[in-house]
Amino acid sequence: MPKVLRIINRFNIGGPTYNAAYLTKYLPSEYETLLIGGDKEESEDSSQHILEELGLNPMIIPEMRRAIRFGNDYAAYKKIKQIIEEFKPDIVHTHASKAGTLGRMAAFACKVPAVVHTFHGHVFHSYFSKAKTTIFKRIEKKLALKSSAIVAISAIQKEELGTVHKIAPLDKIEVIPLGFDLERFQHNLAEKRAEFRKEYKIENDEIAIGIIGRLVPIKNHQLFLNALRYVLDHTDKKVRAFIIGDGESRDAVINLAKDLNIPLSRSNVKFEISTLTLTSWIKNIDNVNAGMDIIALSSLNEGTPVSLIEAQAANNPVVSTNVGGIENVVVQNKTGLLSDIEDLETYSANLLELVENDAKREAMSKEGWKHVKDQYSYKRLVSDVDKLYKDLLK
Repeated sequence: MPKVLRIINRFNIGGPTYNAAYLTKYLPSEYETLLIGGDKEESEDSSQHILEELGLNPMIIPEMRRAIRFGNDYAAYKKIKQIIEEFKPDIVHTHASKAGTLGRMAAFACKVPAVVHTFHGHVFHSYFSKAKTTIFKRIEKKLALKSSAIVAISAIQKEELGTVHKIAPLDKIEVIPLGFDLERFQHNLAEKRAEFRKEYKIENDEIAIGIIGRLVPIKNHQLFLNALRYVLDHTDKKVRAFIIGDGESRDAVINLAKDLNIPLSRSNVKFEISTLTLTSWIKNIDNVNAGMDIIALSSLNEGTPVSLIEAQAANNPVVSTNVGGIENVVVQNKTGLLSDIEDLETYSANLLELVENDAKREAMSKEGWKHVKDQYSYKRLVSDVDKLYKDLLK
């Protein structure tokens, strides 16, 4: 029975956690899998409920944190190395950057037969200074050279990794898109919509716009807020906006909303109704999507954003910046409208168009589910990874 050690950066809400959890749970029974990873950051929502629903009990390595700290990182490396020596995996599969660095170094040191790394995104632009980015690229190139396979989660990401940033040769990079249990976004839509809109006092004639994810600089919420201000100034429609998530940029988001004169409320003030509501994290994200009419994203850098896959699974049209693998996820002018990362004019116009144009919004809502239901199914994900593992172990 092949043994797989699966290592993830941290157990927060996001694509890497879902990916690692579904692969751990649903790989064929011929595999024995051990899942390990770091804990969530304080500003993030825990993914423990996802793991519990799947009956998973991963091993937590507290020292494996998002920030680079030599003491923590070395301690995490030593723990991973010890786990490898005891578990004796045939495959070590790492997910995201920190796990990819520490996990692969430990796997190489222990001479694990097959070492695989999945890039769920990358930090090669918009995160760090040019000097730091150059260092990270050099590290990733060295790690990729010794890896058995590199997994990109979109064709665009493969092109970026292989051709633009030259992390690994193209023939070493496998494209395996993310996979999720999307059926729940189609179940009881009307009931979920009524429940969410009742809780947040959204009237039937109000258009609800949601943006879901961490409140951190890379998510570029200022673009969304400036576009929202433009929409409010150019429509007679009733509009409510919701920022679902939390993080280090919360105060900056609140201050900018005030500067833009956008009325703001917090979800803990249940009887206060405002144009913009900060809800913090909400676990039942299928209820959120059911209650929305448009889902937005304004990131400077992305891999394959879960929020846009889930939006389309719930029949929501998308307005987003066109970064990372997003144009593999969203079909331009069919399931959503995309714009360049610094193009506030086009982004604002796209958001306004979906607010104003009921027919276009409805037409796009009908295409989303058809687009994502098979392409981003966890069953397809498991099948793709199973095939990769079998090829590597031959």
